[in-house]
Amino acid sequence: MNQSVNLNYIAFLSVVAAIGGFLFGYDTAVISGTIIQVSTQFSLDTVSQGWYVGCALVGSIIGVLCGGYLGDRLGRRKALFIAAILFAVSALYCAFAPNFQQLIYARVIGGIGIGVVSIISPMYISELSVPQYRGRLVSLYQLAVTIGFLGAYLVNYVLLNFSLEGGANLQEGWLRWIFHEEVWRGMLGISGIPAIFFFIVLFFIPESPRWLVLRGELSQAETVLTRVYRSKSVAELEVAKIKDVRSSAGQQQNWKLLKEPGVRKAVWIGAAIAILGQFMGVNAVLYYGPTIFESSGLSGGDSLFYQVIVGLVNVLTTILAVFVIDKVGRKRLVYLGVSAMIFFLLLISIYFIWGKEIGLPSAFMLVCFLAYVFSCAISISAVIWVLLSEMYPNNIRGVAMSVAGLSLWVGTYLVGQLTPWLLVNLTPGGTFLLFAVMCVPYMLIVWKLVPETTGKSLEEIERHWIH
Repeated sequence: MNQSVNLNYIAFLSVVAAIGGFLFGYDTAVISGTIIQVSTQFSLDTVSQGWYVGCALVGSIIGVLCGGYLGDRLGRRKALFIAAILFAVSALYCAFAPNFQQLIYARVIGGIGIGVVSIISPMYISELSVPQYRGRLVSLYQLAVTIGFLGAYLVNYVLLNFSLEGGANLQEGWLRWIFHEEVWRGMLGISGIPAIFFFIVLFFIPESPRWLVLRGELSQAETVLTRVYRSKSVAELEVAKIKDVRSSAGQQQNWKLLKEPGVRKAVWIGAAIAILGQFMGVNAVLYYGPTIFESSGLSGGDSLFYQVIVGLVNVLTTILAVFVIDKVGRKRLVYLGVSAMIFFLLLISIYFIWGKEIGLPSAFMLVCFLAYVFSCAISISAVIWVLLSEMYPNNIRGVAMSVAGLSLWVGTYLVGQLTPWLLVNLTPGGTFLLFAVMCVPYMLIVWKLVPETTGKSLEEIERHWIH
């Protein structure tokens, strides 16, 4: 079976779907470089600043609620087309928004696109992959997200420098307006280029074969799987397996199948690890890194420089995770990575509580900070979308991932809102201690309730929950 797999073709399809992850990462991270400029231009108070940052998260929640339905109703490929259009419209709208209210609308549209791709892209990759490569291929999505983060940091840095040094040489017109006078428009709007590219390349990928089987379009599913396996007989066998599991699950669709005890358990477990993962400090580190660095005594450096370092470590570690996730296994990666996260979170907490008394240098905190990012990127960040994309039955995969995605984005929103309060009221030391404590229930749930899915087909995983 391994020799018959057309890995180049599967990798191409996975990379195309993962472009949605890049847009997700860019659209999420680019906001950090525009807050001061937008706040100054539109005279925003602290509440309006929070709404400017958080409105895209509200859009993301809307997107995950719609994404699963769109994926199940229209197909994974058409849902990705919709997301690409949303990203392109949002980018153009942000670049030319005439006022703050219109800018908010534009960001919400982009947030809906984020929510849709966060569900559909990993689902599509998972459904087209073969068991022995599925982990690393779905991890390409998370890698694309981290590249999007890093890309946003670099674009913010480059465009800001250009606006200060060379932008004044641009002739009067919209280019000077976007890339010099109000450069935040360029930062937000430039994502329209990869969004349009994403829309174009989607024409070159097929629909998910498992969705086609679900809709009764067996001949089209066989055609896709024949290209995947380079064998019509193997493709027919795979279609038969998918049909067999579908029959054993009954013809129930969506919410009705959620009443099944095993399926309901899978959905609750997925939602639990999705929301708990956000309270282990992941997004607090990515969103509020500069503030935390300033608290540690590293304020003399450029905050954008430290953001780039964090983004670079995130990308390089995710690349490593892509190569080891199918060899080490999902659960073992979680055990190793989360254990290391607890260790470094405790060290960071100790630094903030007793660092000055015992003479710890600021570089100690920076090293622990980057080690935490490494531990997180190689474990929960790489594993979460792989697990969510493969642990649900085919009949309800879209709806179930919407439930888990909703939990994840609600957690992200809460962490984004609560972190500033925690840093002030619990102090940075207490905040990182809380993050360390929150790692424990996550580890217990994965240990006791999540099955090891490495090397298993989606149909084998489905049988685990149904029977």
